[in-house]
Amino acid sequence: MMRVLVAGATGVMGRQLVPRLLEAGHQVIGMTRTESKAAALWDLGARPVVADALDPVQVAEAVADAEPEVIVHQLTAISALDPRHFDRDFALTNRLRTEGTDHLMSAGRAVGARRFIAQSYTSWPYARTGGPVKSEQDPLDPTPPREMVESMAAIRHLEEAVIGAEWTPGIVLRYGAFYGPGTSMAPGGEQLEMIRKRKFPVVGDGRGVWSFVHIADAAEATVAAVEHGTRGIYNIVDDEPAPVVEWLPALAQQLGAPKPWRVPRFVGRLFAGEAGAMMMTEMRGASNAKAKRELGWRPGHPTWREGFAA
Repeated sequence: MMRVLVAGATGVMGRQLVPRLLEAGHQVIGMTRTESKAAALWDLGARPVVADALDPVQVAEAVADAEPEVIVHQLTAISALDPRHFDRDFALTNRLRTEGTDHLMSAGRAVGARRFIAQSYTSWPYARTGGPVKSEQDPLDPTPPREMVESMAAIRHLEEAVIGAEWTPGIVLRYGAFYGPGTSMAPGGEQLEMIRKRKFPVVGDGRGVWSFVHIADAAEATVAAVEHGTRGIYNIVDDEPAPVVEWLPALAQQLGAPKPWRVPRFVGRLFAGEAGAMMMTEMRGASNAKAKRELGWRPGHPTWREGFAA
């Protein structure tokens, strides 16, 4: 049993992760920004601590009070996303990935945390050269679309800070595109509704490769990282990276929605910006071989086909 501080404990991932850590026998301290969300953590069996992740004093006090052996950084602030204004919509999340990471790491170092785990993201950050599926050894994109420059810089900051920490084994989990409860790809979620209404077209050749992961499977992988992860980066994705031209029509069919429109790339750029067009036509998928091998993790939903159907 370990004392685990989950920062972002009431978010989409936190709501999946906290119960699993408790079930595994760990003592969980959930950090949340607002007092109103503390009761939900008590109800789960976790001890809440209230702190603004962008306030270094509050973070230091919260971590000192919790005295965690492991810190899990799941802080994000993502709501609606317009890919034409990717950096604008990710502005707060980018601060949590830079300032928030620094505050948590400083506080963790002060209390001697034995492991620090942080959420990152896979697929669009990988370089758009070479094969369609990338491993953790492959480089990130040196020239992301202009709408994603700040978000890429934030991801680089987080990953370099965590992996480069000399005082603790830093672990970065590059999650794939989430689906499942609480996500935008849950029933009634924004992306599924766009597909139902035929507002999510296949752009250009649709050869951009997406790697998905069910939110519950991502939480299980995180528990594995808490218990026996070692310093490094892990892609947390399912077994089947797939191009848009394959997964999007299949999902529409499962939803009973009309077949998605197909539009030229230049039209896609008009309504989704260069970032959206890139994700539809150039994005690379990711391999989960390392996470399987080193974390002993297997996704409960091995492919998006099974997961979407469920």
